Amino acid sequence: MNLSTFPWLSTIILFPIAASLLIPIIPDQHVQKIRWYALIIGLIDFTLIVYVFGSQYDFANPNLQLVESYHWVPALDLNWSVAVDGISMPLVILTGFITTLAVLAAWPVTLKPKLFYFLILAMYGGQIAVFAVQDMLLFFLVWELELIPVYLLLAIWGGKKRQYAATKFILYTAGGSLFILIAALTMAFYGDTVTFDMQALGLKDYALNFQLFIYAGFLIAYAVKLPIFPLHTWLPDAHGEATAPVHMLLAGILLKMGGYALIRMNAQMLPDAHAYFAPVLVILGVVNIIYAALTSFAQRNLKRKIAYSSISHMGFVLIGIASFTDLGLSGAVLQMVSHGLIGASLFFLVGATYDRTHTLMLDEMGGVGQKMQKIFAMFTTCSMASLALPGMSGFVAELMIFVGFSNSDAYDPTFKAIVVFLMAVGVILTPIYLLSMLREIFYGQENQELISHEELIDAEPREVFIVACLLVPIIGIGLYPKLLTQIYDATTIQLTQRLRDSVPTLAQKSIPTVSYTAPEIGVR
Repeated sequence: MNLSTFPWLSTIILFPIAASLLIPIIPDQHVQKIRWYALIIGLIDFTLIVYVFGSQYDFANPNLQLVESYHWVPALDLNWSVAVDGISMPLVILTGFITTLAVLAAWPVTLKPKLFYFLILAMYGGQIAVFAVQDMLLFFLVWELELIPVYLLLAIWGGKKRQYAATKFILYTAGGSLFILIAALTMAFYGDTVTFDMQALGLKDYALNFQLFIYAGFLIAYAVKLPIFPLHTWLPDAHGEATAPVHMLLAGILLKMGGYALIRMNAQMLPDAHAYFAPVLVILGVVNIIYAALTSFAQRNLKRKIAYSSISHMGFVLIGIASFTDLGLSGAVLQMVSHGLIGASLFFLVGATYDRTHTLMLDEMGGVGQKMQKIFAMFTTCSMASLALPGMSGFVAELMIFVGFSNSDAYDPTFKAIVVFLMAVGVILTPIYLLSMLREIFYGQENQELISHEELIDAEPREVFIVACLLVPIIGIGLYPKLLTQIYDATTIQLTQRLRDSVPTLAQKSIPTVSYTAPEIGVR
């Protein structure tokens, strides 16, 4: 067998989906077998992702790799077309890693376990497909299909307001998806040829007004998913009602779909329109950072506080995408991966804390660190990563975006100064609300009413293992960012040059660079 021509991506996408179809034949009473079956499938697929990445992926190649294309519905020009490059490969790896850990995090689930693990595995393949498909019509289909498992996971296994949160999620995301379909069809039928192939669509000669119209449609759709103010309100409600494994999938993977699509379609396929919308993205990014950080202060519900923190951190991604520098764009990709790891760890620990205290209200906690010392230590470490402590991935990602945008020659110095100042304010606000959160949960006097009717046992080995698995890449990337940046450097350099070429005043200039004495920062 020629391994270089084997359909690796199709196998990685379809294997967990096909495996999920076998779950219904497992007897209902064998809950432990269902759990182990789902975990083994997740491990096999993640191992396959790692093998393909290690043996078939070329870091120096900025173009699409592992390309597969098969005619599916020729009458509609619908093809099964998948491939990866430096933008999508890190997110495919992140999806496999987070989903496998989410299966392990779902061990305590006893309500309808067959349906739960079926949805998790189906979602596994669907999310990888979002990052890999290269056909716009197919992209819309997998984007929509991925919504169904999330809706059911919220509606069946959520909290008291689960129906409200699930309905709001599906209305927002499905409504936004309509803009993807409209934009895809409009682009496909533009000009003399009809095609849904993303590469071919990116090469069409669109009129500027047409590009601006399509860019706005895509931006609305992906603003819901990222999420961007004011289309963000579904996220705190969804996180407020979700269970720990669903939290991990929402924070670790789902939000990254919006950031990835902004880079893949808005920036890469519509570079001329991106030049006009980039300042808008910067302003929206700043609003996300400041508004969500301030709102997080006011939240007394632990899940909603972390949810608004996620919205704030994703604002940096918007600024990096709009920076017109290789360093800024590279930082945006790094921030997506970093936040995926940190967000998953924090929300898992929120779930673990809730399982013991049976409350999410900060006013009802206090002093629980005295009996839950391991959870206290893990929660503190992950919070340090979220507030961008040096030596952890969040610090490097935000630093790259800061420096990349600060050195961008695409903006007026006054505008840059204002944006950098507000970004700095957001960075200062983050440790304030996170450290105050830790103080209210773990420090001070024990709440006697709480400990009188709740058994505050410490973390079990399974929980320690999950958090440790997430902290290893968080700290590893923080100490040596090149572990991740080398995967996509070639792609981001190529894309940045294309974006700069779309702006006449930048096309003749070299890309601003910054030299550091420490090469492990991951920049040239």
